[in-house]
Amino acid sequence: MTTKQFEVSIMDKPGEVSRLAEVLAKNAVNIRGISTDLGKGPSIVHVITDDEASARRVLKAGGFEFVERDVLVISMSDKPGELSKITKKLAKAGINIESMFILGPKASEVQVAVGVDQRDRAQGLLMK
Repeated sequence: MTTKQFEVSIMDKPGEVSRLAEVLAKNAVNIRGISTDLGKGPSIVHVITDDEASARRVLKAGGFEFVERDVLVISMSDKPGELSKITKKLAKAGINIESMFILGPKASEVQVAVGVDQRDRAQGLLMK
C-alpha cells in the first residue's frame, strides 16, 4: 500500500512544530506518523496523516510550504529483527532508503519519542 508523506518546511525555533500540529488538529486531521529534521540545515517535518486531501488543504491554507512524496506502508510484526529483514531486502536489491519512521498503531494510545534541546526541562513538563 502507498500513502502520501508531507515534507513540511518550518522555521527552526520553539513553537513551529506545535503550530503545525495545531493546524492539523483544529481541522480534525490525525497525525499517524511524524519525524523531524531540525537544527541541521533546512528544517523539515515529515508527516503522514489519516486524510491526505484535508492535510493538503489545511497545510496550504496555513501558509506552510511542503512537498508530497509517495511512500510505501508495510505491515510487520512488532518484534526484534523484523525491520532488519525489510531493510536487508531493499539493500540487496540496490534500493536506497530515503526516509523511514514507524507509524503509530491504529489504537487509542501511542508513544512518541521526542528529541529536544533541553531534555531535563522537557521531562519535568511532560512527565507529570
